[in-house]
Amino acid sequence: MPDNTLPDRSSSTDIRQLKRSQRRALSKTEQQQHSQALSRNTEALETYRSSQHIAFYIANDGEIDPQLLMEHAQLAGKDVYLPVLSPQENSLYFAPFVTDSQLALNRFNIPEPVCQPSAWKTADQLDLLLLPLVAFDTHGNRMGMGGGFYDRTLAYLLRGHLPKKPVLAGLAHEIQKVEQLQSQSWDIPLDYIITEKQLYPALPTS
Repeated sequence: MPDNTLPDRSSSTDIRQLKRSQRRALSKTEQQQHSQALSRNTEALETYRSSQHIAFYIANDGEIDPQLLMEHAQLAGKDVYLPVLSPQENSLYFAPFVTDSQLALNRFNIPEPVCQPSAWKTADQLDLLLLPLVAFDTHGNRMGMGGGFYDRTLAYLLRGHLPKKPVLAGLAHEIQKVEQLQSQSWDIPLDYIITEKQLYPALPTS
């Protein structure tokens, strides 16, 4: 199993390539085991238990799969959403998803629920947003795929939006953890990171 060490002065491109390669290298059995453990660890989070409107994602490119957790949320009577790309802007809305929802591929070949835009929710209407990521550190810094969609969608949080909604939890394989990521002014810090190994509340930076 690859470790989490990185060469000194690693660039964002190096880290992104390494962590994408490591997660894609996980076997199908490892992916299934990680998905099961992820679900258990998230179900233990009080924020998850008390949240009604929760956004998930459909796993792609070796991302840890929240499918089992999504099924648990549906059985618990929670309202489940998946991200959809706004056709007018490079940001996200969140469409309701049920078991028999029709899906269509967006321009990145990622499935999205097919429904009227009037049914979409904005991020601040959610209680909990579960985000995929490429790399993370324990201070709540998240490296994504590089498109900036979640950062643009959540930019209102940097402007002191109150109440602060939704709670942000990044989902990842443990191998995606790094010692420290360089944060940018536009980056939105996570409240939690959840892996197959444990739950990480974001630590304050020193």
